[in-house]
Amino acid sequence: MLIPPTLTFRPRRLLPLVLALAASLPALVRAQAQAPAAAPAEDSRKPRPPGLVVLQEKVSLEGTQVIGVFGATPDPAVPGLWSVRVWDERRDQVFVATDRVRCSTDAPMRITGQGGQVFMRELNPGGPITSANRLDHLIWWAVCHPEQAGRDPAGLSALARSLGYPGTLPERAQILPGR
Repeated sequence: MLIPPTLTFRPRRLLPLVLALAASLPALVRAQAQAPAAAPAEDSRKPRPPGLVVLQEKVSLEGTQVIGVFGATPDPAVPGLWSVRVWDERRDQVFVATDRVRCSTDAPMRITGQGGQVFMRELNPGGPITSANRLDHLIWWAVCHPEQAGRDPAGLSALARSLGYPGTLPERAQILPGR
């Protein structure tokens, strides 16, 4: 870098400024410590609804995510089909969706939507549980067998078989066009 002849760098002229700043540093620290703390930001999330059953809490670098269900109601026209509200709470946002759950022993299913698409997931209660299907099974158990809500579905194989689920059903997901 070229320095124009009229602007020469003189470190000795900066020394008094640096020393003055260093001398005032303790006073700045004391003033900061005595300043009143900032008021906490108001929580913009919705209050949790009555009857919410928390199924999963995940902690990540982005904060805690809480997923739960509430308001399960049977479909009056289709036996074994239920509507349920799914609560997805993140650091400063809450998303509430309505899912459909089929509680039959021969074709258990969760139908959900995301990003304008509809996902139809055929489930196998009593079968293998992975990170890809864990939430589907948590929601399904909470709706179809509420007394098991929140329990790890991987540990419910024997119960599923005693309830009439074979544990050998194929698990599939179909993506249907949205609106």
